[in-house]
Amino acid sequence: MDRHWEEETGSKWAAGTWGHQPPSALFHQLPSNATLRFRGDKALAWGAVLGEWAPQGIPQAWGSEGSKEEVAADMETIALQQLPLCMAEKRRHRLQAQKQAGQHTRWQQWQAGQQRLRRKVGSILLHTQLWRSSLTCIEGHFGTGIEAYFNFLRFLVLLNLVGALLIGGFVVAPSITFEALRLNQTERANLTANSPCMGYDPNPRGLVSYFTYVMDLLSGTGFMELTYLFYGYYQNSVVDVVGFSYNISLAYLLAVLCYFLLCLAWIVHRSVHLLKRGLVSEDGALSTYSIKVFAGWDFGLTQPPAAIWKHNSIRYELKLDLEEEASRRAMAQRSPAQRAWLYTLRSLINLLVVALLGVAFYCIYLATEYSQSTLSQQSVAQSKSKAFWELLVSYLPSIVITGANLVVPMAFGVLVRLEQYPFSQEIKLTLVRSVFLRLASLVVLLVSLWMQITCHGQTEAFDCRTCGYNHRHFPCWETRVGQEMYKLLVFDLLTMLLVTLLVEFPRKILVSHGPALLARLWGQQEFLVPANVLDLVYGQTVCWVGASFCPLLPLLNTLKYILLFYLKKLTLFSNCRPGDRTFRASSSNFFFLLVLLLGLAISWVPALYSIFALPPSQACGPFRAEPSMWNAALLAIDGLPELARGFFYFVGSLGFIVPLLLLLCIFLFYLMALADSYSRLVKELKMQLQLEGRDKVFLVNQITELS
Repeated sequence: MDRHWEEETGSKWAAGTWGHQPPSALFHQLPSNATLRFRGDKALAWGAVLGEWAPQGIPQAWGSEGSKEEVAADMETIALQQLPLCMAEKRRHRLQAQKQAGQHTRWQQWQAGQQRLRRKVGSILLHTQLWRSSLTCIEGHFGTGIEAYFNFLRFLVLLNLVGALLIGGFVVAPSITFEALRLNQTERANLTANSPCMGYDPNPRGLVSYFTYVMDLLSGTGFMELTYLFYGYYQNSVVDVVGFSYNISLAYLLAVLCYFLLCLAWIVHRSVHLLKRGLVSEDGALSTYSIKVFAGWDFGLTQPPAAIWKHNSIRYELKLDLEEEASRRAMAQRSPAQRAWLYTLRSLINLLVVALLGVAFYCIYLATEYSQSTLSQQSVAQSKSKAFWELLVSYLPSIVITGANLVVPMAFGVLVRLEQYPFSQEIKLTLVRSVFLRLASLVVLLVSLWMQITCHGQTEAFDCRTCGYNHRHFPCWETRVGQEMYKLLVFDLLTMLLVTLLVEFPRKILVSHGPALLARLWGQQEFLVPANVLDLVYGQTVCWVGASFCPLLPLLNTLKYILLFYLKKLTLFSNCRPGDRTFRASSSNFFFLLVLLLGLAISWVPALYSIFALPPSQACGPFRAEPSMWNAALLAIDGLPELARGFFYFVGSLGFIVPLLLLLCIFLFYLMALADSYSRLVKELKMQLQLEGRDKVFLVNQITELS
């Protein structure tokens, strides 16, 4: 029917029998035609293309003022796929372009060849993306919301892999190569062997059983301390051969700093990209009921169950919008006494939440203090029972942190329902509290370790007076901090495996083959995107905190996330279904990248404090006998030529920093003014969108009158 109507109208336009008013005047009367200048050069080129390739007898719609050469120049800058033409017109355009190709100069032909080469390389790189087919399959079965989680997981895998290659290529691999080739390494340590700060020997004494090796592998102690996994094994030395010099301590410092800067730049770039998309997709003007009904469908779905879930999701979002509107109306209709009671109830619940957080943090502090003091006072285990007890004590902070992260958010979910917020606000509030719990628990662990390493910040205390840190209990405190992060990573991996094997799969079996009453009460497990993404953010923050003291931790985290990808994919297709109550920000992932940036900021604090303020261990590591880790960079700058040394000292002086800050402030004000102009342009473009909507009604009325 539509094809017949198009042929009939086309013939009427070609014959000129459709009214006295030409179609060009009809286009000029559109409400949006008056604001065509806001649409840019692409819209003018499209109009010129439509006018050039219009059927015979139809005048050009718009953009007819330009010559054919200008139109052709505009069309060459636009990809053929972006032109609003049918396939027949695109074929005609391509054939004409091929005929005109011989008339171009060699420079134009070379530019066209480079554009084709870039498109081919881009298509090849698209097919070589990691887990591309798996992500497409997940999107087809469960939609873009759950696919966003696996896409975020792939991003973290690539981030950790690049970090592992950076640290491994500049620190681990050179150290292994120098030791294997037995090159001459000049030690930079000046302390004598009988110094009271040099006592550090993690080698076990006597006969060591196989069970002890297993315990050391899980806890990172014993023989694990004498591997390239931890900070204490690296030497403060310089390799000097003919025409080659390599400073291991400087390479260690610069590799860690570059790793953090790379993570910061990559996450900020991805966040800005997703923020621009989120400002458009989550705008209130574009999220009306009609948009969700007519344009909210996910065309990537390929399975009937996924289509049913998507129907339920759209229906739930509409229901959620109606509930939020009803909640706002009910809030407006409450009396002052009811509002006062509600605010009082929310205040009491917030006090209870703060109390729960305080109890959780205090338990973490006690567990850390007991674990470190017990491990420092006990001797090497000789029996299986004693070794198992030491392993349990060493994992006590990890157990308490994981338990708090599992139990306290459940209490948050119960308390937030009493506060009578709309459901979307309930989700956001619960997520904010859960994020604060997870990241603050790491902060409490680090503060507890700092208090024991620095004697509660009192350098004049008995245990810290000689070496500047508690050498009696922490002879190599960097390795001890790295061990804590290593144990958190291992325990998180073990918890994930145990939950999958002992909880999720048995639940699927009971729901599928158990009693019908149990299946209705328990139900199939939902794949909750926010909770799973917060687990990833927590694990990545642990990796960042430990990267300075455990150089191979990014590599271990990469292997962990690869295993997690396949495990989550297996449990998704076998045990889970998409959540009925979705989190709207899960599709853009901007909220989770913001949390990831917060975790990166938290991990910068212990790294920078240990580099600039805390004295390094004198008995181990690449910075032994140095007053601070940053002193290695200062010594390297002093060894440079005078011109380069003066340049670096000038960059670090106030004469450079103050003008730089002024220039940054001026640039910031410029960006603010530019953003303000862009915001006004966006408002005008939104008004243009409203006029475009009126065009359809106008055209329908005109066609009805003319026919």
